Amino acid sequence: MLKQQLNNPHRIFGLDLMRAVAILMVLSAHCLWIYPESNSFIAQLLKLFGFLGVEIFFVLSGFLIGRILLQSYLKEDFSFSHVRNFLKRRWFRTFPNYFLVLLINILIAAIIGYKIESLWKYFFFVQNLDKAMPAFFPESWSLAVEEWAYIVLPLLLVLVAFFIKPKNKSKFFVILLVLLLILFLLAKIICYQNTLYANLDIWNLSLKAVVIYRLDAIFYGVLASWIYCQHQNFWKKNKSFFLVIGVLCFLFIAFGLSKIGFTPEGQNKFLYVAYLPIVSISISFFLPFLSGWKSEKSMLKSPIVFISLISYSIYLLHYSVILQLMKYFMPTEDYSIPQKHVFTFAYLVLTIILSYALYVWYEKPMMDLREKSKK
Repeated sequence: MLKQQLNNPHRIFGLDLMRAVAILMVLSAHCLWIYPESNSFIAQLLKLFGFLGVEIFFVLSGFLIGRILLQSYLKEDFSFSHVRNFLKRRWFRTFPNYFLVLLINILIAAIIGYKIESLWKYFFFVQNLDKAMPAFFPESWSLAVEEWAYIVLPLLLVLVAFFIKPKNKSKFFVILLVLLLILFLLAKIICYQNTLYANLDIWNLSLKAVVIYRLDAIFYGVLASWIYCQHQNFWKKNKSFFLVIGVLCFLFIAFGLSKIGFTPEGQNKFLYVAYLPIVSISISFFLPFLSGWKSEKSMLKSPIVFISLISYSIYLLHYSVILQLMKYFMPTEDYSIPQKHVFTFAYLVLTIILSYALYVWYEKPMMDLREKSKK
């Protein structure tokens, strides 16, 4: 089965590469939990990796669902049945793994004696809907953002269709999308105005990881999908140019924006309002080149596609489940640096093995069931 997936001619290698890089960035960033707190260049770079990895997932997810939604919206009389079918397929993809790992996290909390706050919210993806989420299952904040993006955009399209029958549905789609992006920009401005004091931790919890301020990260990917579908010549002709712009933007984010901190009064309008949209747009610049990278014949193909295939399982298992249990039974605080390296290697290997097992025995069968239900 794995060999068939690795050689699937319908897979786009560039997008697999994007997904694999994103999960490896997140995975490497969480290795910092094993080592002492540090302000070294490597430690700061890995923290940035963790942030950018999730942002890449957001934009890529928006790009993929955007193409599906746009094609359905343009070709057919878009209705609630289309929304239902779209959500059914997305939920078959995301719910089984999420709820299984949520139950595992609940079991782990019982084992280590951790009290869970507002547990019911995790079952409805509202743990971080409008404010900072509890400390339990911290990775789930990004899944809540994705799930609400899946709901908001198609429902808005079908609801607006009751009142407006546009002659040019493509133009209407992108106008609605731009209005949504403006709305979430205004939400960030309001958040900034209502924040009396902030530091990076407060910014991270009360803005970066809150659903009502972050849906636009998905929608920037959707905007890229609209350009891809409606202006393919422009998309293909300028892919190398956009790649260069994307690289320059990433260098600026890594070495320029990182110098911009909070004032002594705890204020930074740029970080609250503009920083996150700039990151999403920068990631979008890579899509023309990567979406055109259809196949790869080098020895890099198999490991990249393999990591891409199991990336969702890695994301759910690696931190709150695997690393937390390892550190609980084998505290690393008194380990020497060489011992920490061995621990890290064991953690990474175990993460890959267990994620592969979850993919093969649970995630993939659920996706196969989705395809059977379609027939």
